[in-house]
Amino acid sequence: MSLKPRRVDFNATWGSIRDTIRGVITLDHVPRPVWNDRFSDVYSLCVAHPEPMADRLYAETKQYLIDHVSKLLVQVQDEGEANLVKSYYHYWSQYSVGSQYLHSLYLYLNQQHIRTQKLSDAEIIYGSSDSSGGEQMEIGELALEVWQSGMIAPLGQRLVKLLLEAIGEDRAQNTCAIPIDAVRGTILSFVEVQGYKKKGQLQLYQELFEEPFLKESGEHFKRDAAKLLQEKNVSLYMERVKGRIEEELLRARRFLHTSSLPKVSQRCETHMVAEHLDFLYSECVAMVQGERKKDLSNMYDLLKSVQNAMVVLVDTVLDHIKTQGLTAVGNIDTENIHITFVENMLAVYKKYKLLIQEVFKSDQNFMGALDKACSSVINHKFGKPVCKSPEFLAKYCDALLRKSSKGISDSEVDEKLAESITIFKYIDDKDVFQKFYSRMLAKRLIHQQTQSMDAEEAMINRLKQACGYEFTSKLHRMFTDMSVSADLNNKFNAFLKQDNIDLGINFSIYVLQAGAWPLGQTVTTPFTYPRQLEKSVQMFENFYHNRFNGRKLTWLHNLCQAELKLGHLKKSYLVTMQTFQMATLLLFEHTDSLTFREIRESLQLTAEQYHRYAASLIDCKLLIADSTDLKPETVLRLNMEYNNKRTKFRINAAVQKESPQEIEQTMNSVEEDRKMYLQAAIVRIMKSRKILKHNALIQEVYAQSKVSFAPSVQLIKKCIESLIDKQYIERTPHSSEEYSYVA
Repeated sequence: MSLKPRRVDFNATWGSIRDTIRGVITLDHVPRPVWNDRFSDVYSLCVAHPEPMADRLYAETKQYLIDHVSKLLVQVQDEGEANLVKSYYHYWSQYSVGSQYLHSLYLYLNQQHIRTQKLSDAEIIYGSSDSSGGEQMEIGELALEVWQSGMIAPLGQRLVKLLLEAIGEDRAQNTCAIPIDAVRGTILSFVEVQGYKKKGQLQLYQELFEEPFLKESGEHFKRDAAKLLQEKNVSLYMERVKGRIEEELLRARRFLHTSSLPKVSQRCETHMVAEHLDFLYSECVAMVQGERKKDLSNMYDLLKSVQNAMVVLVDTVLDHIKTQGLTAVGNIDTENIHITFVENMLAVYKKYKLLIQEVFKSDQNFMGALDKACSSVINHKFGKPVCKSPEFLAKYCDALLRKSSKGISDSEVDEKLAESITIFKYIDDKDVFQKFYSRMLAKRLIHQQTQSMDAEEAMINRLKQACGYEFTSKLHRMFTDMSVSADLNNKFNAFLKQDNIDLGINFSIYVLQAGAWPLGQTVTTPFTYPRQLEKSVQMFENFYHNRFNGRKLTWLHNLCQAELKLGHLKKSYLVTMQTFQMATLLLFEHTDSLTFREIRESLQLTAEQYHRYAASLIDCKLLIADSTDLKPETVLRLNMEYNNKRTKFRINAAVQKESPQEIEQTMNSVEEDRKMYLQAAIVRIMKSRKILKHNALIQEVYAQSKVSFAPSVQLIKKCIESLIDKQYIERTPHSSEEYSYVA
């Protein structure tokens, strides 16, 4: 064909095009040559000389479509009311496909004539205009617009009435006279007929069908709920409602547009769940206390989509976990109370975490309830002046990390320590735990009671991850001191070897930093060295002061231990004991009996301190006393008949156990540390802010300190008053409730 504009007889050309349109729109057979010729005819009319005839072609095509749809309307109505939906769907299926072919046939008109005059997508979407503002529509869009105005407008209400009846029959599980594909196809035609629009594609569908459908569905759900409520069984009601919601969503997927699914679900939940919350809550406590997993799962599934409906269930679960936790750890009265406390609490935590995962799909509301309940139980004081949880947890870790923990593998120890961090995270007074843990770690390291240094370091790293480097910095320094001391001992031995000095005994020391080790509360005991130790102590002090000028050594004899060989018995024994015990036995080197006063005066120990060390030697039968009470005149003798199956053993010293006095010292130390921490925090805040009101200062101090402990408002106030006395801060002249920083 020629692409040059030429004169065209419109009537003749339109006649040919009209005949082809008739075949296209009714899906009749159109031969390929005829199709090509009509395609050329459309082009010819659009570029006709001297005047293009595109507008006239558009007008004739529009009129033809209007006339065609009018005829179809008559045919649909002639089929009768009973066949209205089926007939409508038949002609729509034909027409919608035919309109797509017609759109292709008019490709040149659409692209070169109509599309250049149309508003842009941005103007349609963001502007106030739509594509129905009077400008020409592309032929495919025009065909759909004609169908909407010529077919849906007059039949819409009648179609919707029949469609709702058909869906009602499906709900009642009755056989519907209208085929399912016709029902679905007719409903979706309300969407497809506006599919060309850039915005408001679902407007017709929503206004014509969806609104009446949701209204009728709501009435159906109300009736259904009233019928189910008559049985007065919450469990059965929840199961039935879940079933109804699933059925309705399945039905919605079968018949409706996908945008309607959440609306159907919401309408069902409103009338069958939200309007009957009191009925559901009536069994809530019993379900939670009985831990009826299936019922709780059903209740969760129903309540999760209703706004604020979950609060009662979450609070009930929280109260139940708290009650179970307090029962599990509240009345423990055993020797190993710390182990029972931690393991019982972990059992409660694991049990309800698993329940929340299974029943509530790990919902964050319920995980939060678990956290609150566990925190409440773990920080409960149980009538005591202070919470014992930090102390119990430190003792639990100590029991696992000591050499005395037998019958448990390294992997089990590691697993239990990892689990203990769960309890640690809930503890408010983490600084109390840190004090107890560091004291016990110090004893394990000094007395060589650590089961595994790797396990010790792994635990400290877990604590660091939970609370930061500052929390564990002293613990790391304690480990550093142990390795430095090992190196120092090697250098000391090299020094002795170089000068050909023989100490006569194996002698090794730990040099510990006073600031890192929790030994500040330890009272240094006056002590006269045994003759066998004097040279070793003197040589080490000389060696150390030559290397580190200006440093002061303080000997903590009560923490030292020695290995003593007993050769005065039928067989020899190798005994590990505390220094004071060793010094006592060495006094019997040249005599078999001494009075209590003679021993104490020789060693220069106080009566109170020496009493427990002498008593331990009597208890293990290495010494024999001539009276049960240790008085100054009591005579102690070597037990020449001593016998033991083991040739190598340890005499447990009382110093390795936490005494009530040491626990009290630890708590007092925590209290002093807290005061210093809070005062430092107040100074930092005031230095930054310069002027701050009382309540704002307390809030900021609390926020900074809650990582380690939860300070009372009273304690913060005391620290503020102390800093005012020290003239770090002062009250402002115009308000007693406002402070300013004193530079």
